[in-house]
Amino acid sequence: MNQDPNSHSHSHGPGRHLGLGRGSAGPGRSRRAFRTARAALVGGAVLALAGGLTACGGKSLEEKGGAQSGGGKGDIVIGSAGFTESKVLAEIYSKILNDAGYHATVKTLANRELYEPALEKGQIDVVPEYASTLAEFLNAKKNGPAAKPVASSDIGKTVEALKALATPRGLKVLPAGEATDQNAFAVTKEFADRHHLKTLSDLGRSKEKVKLAAGEECETRPFCKPGLEKTYGISVTGIDPKGVGTTQAKQAVKDGTDQMVLTTTTDATLDNFGLVLLKDDKKLQNADNVLPVVNAKSAGDKEIEAALGKLTDKLTTADLIDLNRKVDAERQKPADVASAYLQSKGLAKK
Repeated sequence: MNQDPNSHSHSHGPGRHLGLGRGSAGPGRSRRAFRTARAALVGGAVLALAGGLTACGGKSLEEKGGAQSGGGKGDIVIGSAGFTESKVLAEIYSKILNDAGYHATVKTLANRELYEPALEKGQIDVVPEYASTLAEFLNAKKNGPAAKPVASSDIGKTVEALKALATPRGLKVLPAGEATDQNAFAVTKEFADRHHLKTLSDLGRSKEKVKLAAGEECETRPFCKPGLEKTYGISVTGIDPKGVGTTQAKQAVKDGTDQMVLTTTTDATLDNFGLVLLKDDKKLQNADNVLPVVNAKSAGDKEIEAALGKLTDKLTTADLIDLNRKVDAERQKPADVASAYLQSKGLAKK
């Protein structure tokens, strides 16, 4: 997750995790800045959509026509970023809330720079998010791009920091679950076997030099090149700016042009390139667990929290990989994948 260039060969494109820590561009790209890049992906269409949302004037559910006190059963707009995983999660949220009696629809905006302000204004009501990425995005938005990081590998502390930043903006952070999607590094299976590598520590001890396929931000992001060198003692000879988890980046490692690629833990296409992840055994990456974030005024009622909580309790990282694979590799539609998933987990309305 990227810069929001989420280019679209990867489940999250390069832009979800902005700062390599999933923040976001400018105001805080964290994976983390990386995934932000996805933004450019949708271009004019996104601008048109953003204009449409503005036209709606940030109405609350009551104004949208159907809410009772506390959020009631009314219209709910689920926001999605422009990458596969976000699109599928948004469709799952939509179906769950429709089953709960709301009229839920999905609106896609390319990246966090577009959908987070819309969420604050109530132009969209609910967004599937990532704890560390959003925390650092809001941190940078409030305190500037050089702000001291508030996210860490401790999900509890990260969520508390996120709540402290989100609440004053009228956002409500719902509980996080087990499923996580964070920056990860992969090498070819052949390279791993030859040098007996299972973890990033193993790579550091091997003294093998690696050229890293990633976003250009990797050169300075603390969770990328600097962190690999400082935390693991890995010798990174250079950055090949092919993006985060893109087809081009993975192909470069497969071909031997580069030795390692920055991707994410839920990349569903690694097997296609003969790649394997090296475990982040010293927890360089922050805890980017999936969690719903809602506009407190328009979607902050307990019923919405309870409905989405049923999903959060069952969703796993392995599920995310499978959902991404069904769309990216098998070319199924996100809405169809969402429906099948809910049926398989017993979460669909009978």
